[in-house]
Amino acid sequence: MRKLSWLFFLLIFVQTLSVSAQKSSIYTHELKDFNEAVSLFKDNQYASAQIIFDKVKSETKNEELKSDCAYYNATCAIRLNHPNADDLMERFVSDYPTSAKSNQAFIEVAHYYFDQGNYPQALQWFQKVDENQLSYADRDKFNFQKGYAFFSSKNKKEATTYLNKVVNSKEYGSQAKYYLGFMAYEGDDYKEATKYFDEVSGEEKYKEKLSYYQADMNFKLGNFQKAIELGEKAMAKSNASEKSELNKIIGESYFNLKKYDQAIPYLAAYKGKKGKWNNTDFYQLGYAYYKQNDFENAISQFNKIVRGKDFVAQNAYYHLGESYLNLDKKQEALNAFKNASEMAFDSAIQEDASLNYAKLSYELGNSYQSVPAVLLGFIKKYPNNSSRSVIEKLLIDSYISSKNYKEALALLEKNKSGENKLAYQKVTFYRGLELYVDRDYQEAAKMFKKSIDGQIDAEFTARATFWKGETDYVADDYKNALLSYKQFSGMPRAASTPEYKNSNYNMAYAYFKLKEYDQAATHFQAQIDKVKDDKVRLNDSYLRLGDCQFVTSKYWPAMDAYNKVIEFKGLDADYAFYQKAICYGFVSKNDRKIEDLNSFLQLYPKSNLKDDAMYELANTYVATGKQDLALKTYDRLINEFKNGSYTAKAVLRQGLVYYNSDKNTEALVKFKKVAADFPKTPEALEAVSTARLIYVDGGRVDEYATWVRTLDFVAVTDVDLDNDTYESALKQFEQNNNKQAISGFSAYISSFPRGIHSLKANFYLAQAYFSEGQKDKSVPNYEYVIKEPRSEFTEQSLARLSQVFLDNNEKAKAIPVLTRLENEADFPQNKIFAQSNLMKCYYDKKDYANSVVYADKVLNNPKTDENVKSDAQIIIARSAVQTGDEVKARSGYARLLTIAKGELAAEALYYDAYFKNKDGKFEASNVAVQKLAKNYSAYRYFGAKGLILMAKNFYGLKDSFQATYILDNVIQNFTDFPDVVSEAQTELDRINAEESKTNSSISK
Repeated sequence: MRKLSWLFFLLIFVQTLSVSAQKSSIYTHELKDFNEAVSLFKDNQYASAQIIFDKVKSETKNEELKSDCAYYNATCAIRLNHPNADDLMERFVSDYPTSAKSNQAFIEVAHYYFDQGNYPQALQWFQKVDENQLSYADRDKFNFQKGYAFFSSKNKKEATTYLNKVVNSKEYGSQAKYYLGFMAYEGDDYKEATKYFDEVSGEEKYKEKLSYYQADMNFKLGNFQKAIELGEKAMAKSNASEKSELNKIIGESYFNLKKYDQAIPYLAAYKGKKGKWNNTDFYQLGYAYYKQNDFENAISQFNKIVRGKDFVAQNAYYHLGESYLNLDKKQEALNAFKNASEMAFDSAIQEDASLNYAKLSYELGNSYQSVPAVLLGFIKKYPNNSSRSVIEKLLIDSYISSKNYKEALALLEKNKSGENKLAYQKVTFYRGLELYVDRDYQEAAKMFKKSIDGQIDAEFTARATFWKGETDYVADDYKNALLSYKQFSGMPRAASTPEYKNSNYNMAYAYFKLKEYDQAATHFQAQIDKVKDDKVRLNDSYLRLGDCQFVTSKYWPAMDAYNKVIEFKGLDADYAFYQKAICYGFVSKNDRKIEDLNSFLQLYPKSNLKDDAMYELANTYVATGKQDLALKTYDRLINEFKNGSYTAKAVLRQGLVYYNSDKNTEALVKFKKVAADFPKTPEALEAVSTARLIYVDGGRVDEYATWVRTLDFVAVTDVDLDNDTYESALKQFEQNNNKQAISGFSAYISSFPRGIHSLKANFYLAQAYFSEGQKDKSVPNYEYVIKEPRSEFTEQSLARLSQVFLDNNEKAKAIPVLTRLENEADFPQNKIFAQSNLMKCYYDKKDYANSVVYADKVLNNPKTDENVKSDAQIIIARSAVQTGDEVKARSGYARLLTIAKGELAAEALYYDAYFKNKDGKFEASNVAVQKLAKNYSAYRYFGAKGLILMAKNFYGLKDSFQATYILDNVIQNFTDFPDVVSEAQTELDRINAEESKTNSSISK
């Protein structure tokens, strides 16, 4: 039994020994793999090591070995930059909190990232380290690296704490002192910085950097000469970035020592912060050039100071203005001084800049505000300035020279002191001329009256009296116009005025309009005798002299005058030739009259008087018994002028010729044609009346009655009542009793809508409404007249009806009426009126092709008034701009520039500048804009657009200050023109975007 027991225990022992040996073998194998992985780890073969660590960790049951594998695995992941590396290390610490390697893991990871230069990542791991577990040997390295990591993260407070812990370290002390010194330097604590830098200055590796910092510190401490010496010393051993900063330090030190010539090369070599200069950089270099009288280079730098709003900018803008003045660039100087005058950082600079701005505004003109306002503003702000008296003299003269009469007048109305009375008289006169040119005659008359009332300068009193007469004349007040002309002629100073030359001409026309023809003839003759060089007025004076003598039955003298017009072969030669022919009839020389009328038709085939000549020729043939020639001439007239004003008369006259020749059958054909084709006209009524005589004489009364009943304008039974009703209304109309006439004609039309006199009644009713100012009520009656066959009332009805539609801005209705007026008018004035208004209507409808067609017609008509020609030129030019026809736009505005006045002249001058800018002729464009500012400042819209052009010109000339400053002012001062402000803002944004590439003071 005991033997059995022993064997049992022996068996158990052998088995146990066998299991233990197996376990030992497995562990030994795992340890071998682990050691191999560690060996690979130490050889930096992290990927291979990591595979084995993973294998050992997954196979072993030894917790300590697992812990080590997890530690190495995470460490390999960090060194391999695996994205989950941090998580692996965190998991290691979490899974094995009691591992001795936990704190070491944090330290090693932190050191690894530090060595890689990844200081933010290193700092994260330094923060996890338990500093109390660190050995003395590890502590200095930890403190320095953690301190430097804080330093690189701009955490100066924490960096200072840790670096101060190693200032006495043999290994890290020098580095710690250097960085502590650098942080003191950056914090402008130069005393502290100097202390640390001095402690490491003996070490070679810091010498290069310390020279740079010491130069900068001495500069900032005001030790400029020392800064220059240290900067020069550091220059050779510095990199490109440091050399740029050293150039700035040395250059600015020389600048502060007023050694500008030595400062320039260093300031110019500075590269700026991140490749950009700020406004101070530009100012210093610009001022250095300025002090060397190198104004071109000074301007080049100053004008890069864009949008500056500080003491430096004010100084720069002032000296920019001075530089421009030295180069005689006055417009540019004006803008610079204006900018400096609007800043209050230095009151002395502000006052002097304001004075220069005021003087230049007077000299050049000013698009931003009126020159008088600038001058008055200076006097008010600086009443004790030594130049006050000079500015006051300029102020008086500026009212005239600036031609901004509207704003000047507003200022003078508020300041009617005795010393301003002369200026007030001149300004009211010139403002009156402006209004007259703009056709605001009523307001112009008020201005001339104010100027006359001034009675300060006899010459201006005389001129204002003359132009007061002109406003009366255009208002059809010929009596008062004549009175003003006579007063003017009798004034002592009248003879020295430009108006005096044509005073006889103006008086002659006033007499002519008043039908005082003998007096008119006397003054036309006086004009002819005194003024020979004005060919247009000379020709017209002969023509009107002839008319005066014609009207007063002095036919031979009339023919002499007409002969002069014919000899000139100019304007109205056809009219003179025609009138001369008519004169021969009145002196019983019908053969010569016939000869001249036939000659007229050959010489002037396109004359507006062609139908008049044919009609008169046919009538003269009748008077001389040449019936066949008369009938042929009437036929020619009817065929060539089917809707002419003489057509109905010609057919009637043919009927009368036949009637007087006892050819009643032919006569009735003609009379019936008149009644059928031209009902309700006076000719139709005469035709019916003469036809009645033929029927009665032939005993064919029933036939007459049958025929008459077919005519809706003849009511045989109501003839007397018809005539009486019409005659009653007409009598009131002829006595200018328009209200009674309106009542009478309305009653007639209501009672006899198709009466004998319905055509005349409708016309005169429309005229009465028009005279009473009830123009809209006249429309149906004028429309009635123009719908009927051509009559003596058609042309005037077309003219009046189109005027009503134009006044009501009903252009769609006006166009067809104007078209008819153009085609049917006998009077040249009506044709011009139709063509000029069709031109404007089509332009307003954006039908530019038709607007140009009519503009050309207006320009080609020699009788067109100069103001209307200006309108035509502007229509051509504007239409060309709208349709992109630049060639035509250029020529149109160029021609307009030679004849336009007032606002049209401002527009033409703007486009002159516009096209020069487009051609790259920036300086020439600026000259045009300056002229616009000086002579047409009252027209603010074009002044503002001109300023935008000027800004573009300056930018083209590489003067960014002028460009941006002008655009800023446009945006601020012209808010009443949103399109201009928008254009200015777009241009400013473009320039700022471009300038921000080189100037750090500008943000995109």
